[in-house]
Amino acid sequence: MEEQADATGTSAIKGGILVGYDSSPGAKVAVDWALKVAELTGWTVHVLRSWGLTTAPRPASMTGGYVPPVKEFGDAVLEQLRSERETWTVPDGVRVELHTAQGQSSAKLLEHAADVDLLVVGARGAGGFRGLVFGSTADQVVRNSPVPVTVVPAPKD
Repeated sequence: MEEQADATGTSAIKGGILVGYDSSPGAKVAVDWALKVAELTGWTVHVLRSWGLTTAPRPASMTGGYVPPVKEFGDAVLEQLRSERETWTVPDGVRVELHTAQGQSSAKLLEHAADVDLLVVGARGAGGFRGLVFGSTADQVVRNSPVPVTVVPAPKD
């Protein structure tokens, strides 16, 4: 069963595994890893996609110079996340909850990690420089997390 927070990211995340997700290959590997752990532990997998106006998909209403309200950007992020969720192989019995939050990824992950059991990130996400082994979000999360962190290695190119 799947539930999700509203597109503003105001819902609290409690217990289970929090996974940072940005649609990158590294994030997809992190989600796969978290789903396998959840199958063994019975924990819920909370997938958090943080976003900004420059990283959000464009709402359908954005045309010809019209810039829609921020909420429509958040809704577009949640819609994209729901669509990508359909490509994941979720083991039977594993609960997945989708969350979005406007803001910088490491800050939002750390903010929402206070009441989870484990925080999972890919070693490298969509941003930064190609060829880095360890991205800035993973670095910040490892340095500042209030809970245990797993950094899942990036897939081989």
